[in-house]
Amino acid sequence: MPSDCPVVSFVFVKPIPMSRLSGIVAGAWVEGGIDQSHRHVVVTGMETGVVKELQAALFPVCAKGSYLSSFLQNTIKTNQVEINTDNRTLRPIAKLKEPRDLFALPKELDCPQQAARWPAECQVLEERVKHVDTTLSTPEEYYQPTGREVQPKPVGEEAGQVVFQYYPVSAVNYFSRSSVGGSKYFLDSCPCGDKVDGLRFESRFESGNLAKVVKITDNYYELYLRTDMYTNRHMQWYYFRVENTKRHVLYRFSFVNMCKAESLYSVGMRPLLYSSKDVQLNGIGWRRCGGNIAYYRNDALPGEEDQLPSYTLTFNIEFPHDNDQVYLAHCYPYTYTDLQDYLGQLQNHPVKSTYSKLRLLCRSLAGNNVYYLTVTAPSLQDEAKKKKAIVVTARVHPGETPASWMMKGFMDFLTGDSLQARELRDKFIFKLVPMLNPDGVIVGNNRCSLTGRDLNRQYRTVIRETYPPVWHTKLMIRRLMEECGIEMYCDLHAHSRKHNIFIYGCETRRSLDRRLQEQVFPLMLHKNAADKFSFENCKFRIQRCKEGTGRVVVWMMGVANSYTMEASFGGSDVGGRAGTHFTIQDYEQMGRHFCETLLDFCDEDPSKNPDKFFILVRMSIASFDELLQCMKEKLTGVDTTMRDSILILALSLKAQHTSQNTMQKRLAALTVASRVKTFI
Repeated sequence: MPSDCPVVSFVFVKPIPMSRLSGIVAGAWVEGGIDQSHRHVVVTGMETGVVKELQAALFPVCAKGSYLSSFLQNTIKTNQVEINTDNRTLRPIAKLKEPRDLFALPKELDCPQQAARWPAECQVLEERVKHVDTTLSTPEEYYQPTGREVQPKPVGEEAGQVVFQYYPVSAVNYFSRSSVGGSKYFLDSCPCGDKVDGLRFESRFESGNLAKVVKITDNYYELYLRTDMYTNRHMQWYYFRVENTKRHVLYRFSFVNMCKAESLYSVGMRPLLYSSKDVQLNGIGWRRCGGNIAYYRNDALPGEEDQLPSYTLTFNIEFPHDNDQVYLAHCYPYTYTDLQDYLGQLQNHPVKSTYSKLRLLCRSLAGNNVYYLTVTAPSLQDEAKKKKAIVVTARVHPGETPASWMMKGFMDFLTGDSLQARELRDKFIFKLVPMLNPDGVIVGNNRCSLTGRDLNRQYRTVIRETYPPVWHTKLMIRRLMEECGIEMYCDLHAHSRKHNIFIYGCETRRSLDRRLQEQVFPLMLHKNAADKFSFENCKFRIQRCKEGTGRVVVWMMGVANSYTMEASFGGSDVGGRAGTHFTIQDYEQMGRHFCETLLDFCDEDPSKNPDKFFILVRMSIASFDELLQCMKEKLTGVDTTMRDSILILALSLKAQHTSQNTMQKRLAALTVASRVKTFI
């Protein structure tokens, strides 16, 4: 269907005479029947006979062998929809088949539903930018700051020449409409035309972000990032192209309007560079670049003291080849189109498609598809109800690309043929939402959706039209809880100020049974991925400012194991990987480690999983120690004999309560004895 085709929708409110049908079909009837701004036909509360007449007028019968019938049967036929003909009315009837395919129409028809939809004011290059995933085989080290790094002050275009400028401009400062390919009016991004002698910049592609470049000298450039659309904040994510490069020339780039007070750049994180010639010659894609790196606060200009402070990231860079096409990025990009390619391959795989089903969760504000993937072993309906669900989501913050790479590792492992993957599919129903905010990803936002709001603060909302991905994710979770229960929920993110990979959980203080239980899974994950995951960085307190996040709201809905997993944009400072950057493969491996740990965590047999049992015992002791200390304080002034008896009884009850088998009873008895000696 063409992108400019009018949408016909029916809302039954009042009868409409048949004499007005011609006006409706022609799009000229205005008496409350047509919305001219959206070209919606509105038809209201009629009798059954009138409805049938209206259907016949708007959608005429197509006889077998006609053009329309042939089109429906041959052109639109997919693995998802089966077209039959009603014997009585001769009208085509569409029937859904299982499994549904990724796209409603075949790719060769160039259907706009499968192409990224942009805000109408955005300029978009026709070419697609695609990268290889290969990185260097050895981990790349952080830059070591000396304290003597150069910190140039921003000077702006008054002291230089603007060589690139792109701000999507709308008549209103809010999202109004979208289209495939963005704006039809394409302007030159370089105010100087072809007269520029030096580097050439471009960011008008999917997930790109660069607003302006000022050439100060032949080797020094000031760069300005675009804010999240319809906001004036959130400048951190960058991703752009540089052409006309010269080898053996030391350039300096300064990003002069970044917004975060703290950054891993200040402790040595280096930007990412992708050389097209390096890929052709060596097969190597993204690698770290830059030296003499500094991150610092800018001085406020006169009259701007009340404005939010800005920060500068500055570094030296040397390009590896002459006349190369180079990309620079804050982290490894992962676009909406990349995701669709991956999901398409998954659904076209002859084996993986038998236990992984792709569905449409909803459509975003711009009309982009928000997918969810169900992965589980085929089973009878009664058996399926016995399986608990695992829900994993990612990319609610569009600039946090490590979340997508972890999700990819998660999906790779779950759909693989390993014994552990088969056990997980047999035991659980996995519901995966790999990209919650496709609009933000497409336009190159750092944090927000096209509402200008952070979606990960809207989980308490009930407004479906404004935040459809959040609303439908909550609906899916609520239904899963009613049908089969949810064992674990995890939302994948990335962190710009901390090293390592870590988890935020929700501590349970109301129930002694669940006391500290939320820390068991992170501790086990720490053991399985000791060179990447840090339990010391994990936190379990619920802050007031986080009450609208997915993690907290899902926990309040009743999912005890509700987590946010954060992966550093930089790298690790633990184990053998200390002082090195994470690669794409590191993030993907973390998805695999998560799955392996999940299998151990859900195994109730302590003989198969002594690590989990040991952690549980230690957690029980720590939790009960807090309770005993509280009781001891409360019982101050009570008769000593009575006080000791109460404490012994409490310890004994705890031992009995936590005992599940002979081994546990023995350890619990030892715990009681040691604790009694402590308090009596």
